[in-house]
Amino acid sequence: MDSRTLVTHQAMLADRTRLHAYDQALAHAVRPGDVVLDVGAGLLVLSVMALRHGAAHVYAVEGDPVTAAMAARIADDNGLSGKITVIEGDARTVALPRKADVIVAELMGNIGPEEQMPEILAEVARRALSPGGRIMPSRLTTTLTAIEFADEGWGVWSGDSLGYRLDVVQDHVEPVAHLHFFQRMPRLLSKPVSIGDSVLGSSARGVTDSSKRLRVCRAGTLHAVMGSFTATLAPGVTLANFPSYPGCNWGVWIWPLRHTPVVEGDALRVRVVVPDNVRVATDWRLECGISRREGRS
Repeated sequence: MDSRTLVTHQAMLADRTRLHAYDQALAHAVRPGDVVLDVGAGLLVLSVMALRHGAAHVYAVEGDPVTAAMAARIADDNGLSGKITVIEGDARTVALPRKADVIVAELMGNIGPEEQMPEILAEVARRALSPGGRIMPSRLTTTLTAIEFADEGWGVWSGDSLGYRLDVVQDHVEPVAHLHFFQRMPRLLSKPVSIGDSVLGSSARGVTDSSKRLRVCRAGTLHAVMGSFTATLAPGVTLANFPSYPGCNWGVWIWPLRHTPVVEGDALRVRVVVPDNVRVATDWRLECGISRREGRS
């Protein structure tokens, strides 16, 4: 395992809100004696939680060979090798000795479905979930929101900076996504609009290319369109990366735009273009135009 992967696991283990939400959801989903399938098991945090909530056995499937070997060692070091079976491989194709009563996964990217979570869980559920079984998260929603930054970053998309013009720079910028961690809460210029709403375990895709309208509900300067996610883990238990929280290991994706004054009644016509089989959101492009309120030019 390289140092970048270790840093990623460290950030996830330090995200206490994430861990608490999954712990609450597993307490709701797992019944005594259940068989649990942990998809993308990593360092076995969710597998161990499932055992604590009454699971009889957990099949922990991990695609990365080095991480899978570490997970097997963790299970052995903690005396859990009889209750956790670590399987290296693709959860969509591995054969389990028996079907699972609960499938749990944490495959959310910074906008939700970059890691193909809806598609993966649909196939896993078809092959490995027992009748009446439960999946968590049960739902994954991705939204777009028009925002104005609170005095931070992305000055290149302004017409000037420090008193001199930067128009020429705007001719070269690409409408691609950038990962962002807010230093200050942005102003929301529109309500969130869904571009993907998947019931996990079904055949729905995560994000579609359909066009949407973001209606401006307050005047301001449009700086960017933000993409974020909400995962429903169990009734009353959700996990979202916006608004953020202390220790959140997810950022949000933003598409910076030319700084443009907008007023209530204006609308953005937006469409996220997602290439086939592309997991990295930096390759997702945004098509965007503004419809002015009647009477404005």
